[in-house]
Amino acid sequence: MTTRILTGITTTGTPHLGNYAGAIRPAIVASRQSDVDSFYFLADYHALIKCDDPLRIQRSRLEIAATWLAAGLDVDRVTFYRQSDIPEIPELTWLLTCVAAKGLLNRAHAYKASVDKNVEGGEDPDAGITMGLYSYPVLMAADILMFNAHQVPVGRDQIQHVEMARDIGQRFNHLFGKGKEFFVMPEALIEESVATLPGLDGRKMSKSYDNTIPLFSSAKDMKSAISRIVTDSLAPGEAKDPDNSHLFTLYQAFSTPEQCAEFRSELLQGLGWGEAKTRLFTLLDGQLGEAREQYLSLIERPADLEDILLAGAQKARRVATPFLEELREAVGLRSFRTAVQNADTGKKKAAKGARFVSFREDDGSFRFRLLAADGEQLLLSRTFADGKTAGIVSKQLQQGGELDLRSEVDRFTLWLNGECVADSPVFADATARDNAVETLKLALAPQQD
Repeated sequence: MTTRILTGITTTGTPHLGNYAGAIRPAIVASRQSDVDSFYFLADYHALIKCDDPLRIQRSRLEIAATWLAAGLDVDRVTFYRQSDIPEIPELTWLLTCVAAKGLLNRAHAYKASVDKNVEGGEDPDAGITMGLYSYPVLMAADILMFNAHQVPVGRDQIQHVEMARDIGQRFNHLFGKGKEFFVMPEALIEESVATLPGLDGRKMSKSYDNTIPLFSSAKDMKSAISRIVTDSLAPGEAKDPDNSHLFTLYQAFSTPEQCAEFRSELLQGLGWGEAKTRLFTLLDGQLGEAREQYLSLIERPADLEDILLAGAQKARRVATPFLEELREAVGLRSFRTAVQNADTGKKKAAKGARFVSFREDDGSFRFRLLAADGEQLLLSRTFADGKTAGIVSKQLQQGGELDLRSEVDRFTLWLNGECVADSPVFADATARDNAVETLKLALAPQQD
């Protein structure tokens, strides 16, 4: 079974060692596995919650995109996109907001921390708290559920948001699924050894604390930053405690097991902190020097980065667009051209055969849907320049015959005369996809008198 992994980084600052070790590096390693389908994105909608400086957000988007690529991300193997290039995400956010419990959002760590800070300072509990901050767990849930991610690499402080995504997804499934699981329940994925890296002052490395070591800063600036890492006052020759050393934690996150064991032994034998910091710099500069050069080259070619991200958005929307269409149908936001089940009665009407429904898009192109007897969408066609062509294709399908169906991870496509003409909805897993294939075959089979 293919595992879908999704992760993103908020675009409010320059990527640092903590971002790399805790999110970017494990994500890139995972993306190279044959049984992994990876979705990685720039969380620029989330950035608007924390930052009101447009230039900073724009610069950060550029730097983070360049960082992923310089760190070795292969965009041909993954789906790499900007959150703001996927219009289905804010729409799904609203659908999920309508089922998310206020009590659940009241328990979000970031919101509670802001309230507690206000109360301690004698302020109104909600002073300075925006709806963006309050409801951003729902946006995060939409990021995850939009693509039915199985695993989400996060730090320990973000586990709650994955759990909230599960709660909200389960609520939606319960209300609108009618036995169908629209959303996969995601799991938090934590690399235990580097779940959270310490910053220069020992607190979590974070832009908020201004204690970061930028990932691709110059060698001179990186060495200067490392020299400011807080250590105890033990002199050279005195045994150091690696397990209580922020510097050792950073070294451990980037070293091999053999290097780490040797460094631990030297600290226990009295290695001076100055020399220990030099060892850390040498380790990091050796690992990141080549990637730093690639990063600087990409920063100078923003148009190339733009093309890569837009191509990634198109790839992501091939999943998001038909899936959101299915969710809109589920909640009742249906076209008047399709038959609407009578919600006022629980009586089942006599079953009717599958039917094709043609419609015209806002841009003037034509499409058709194939709906099952119960109104469930089986297929959504690609766009056609005119209604006549759409009608010819749908009639060909109604004539029966062998179907050219091509399965992907969580969906399938229908081909006719060597051309893809329609897409299925997105399914929770391969079993649901295969069941839908059989349903489609029955729907298009010639009817017996």
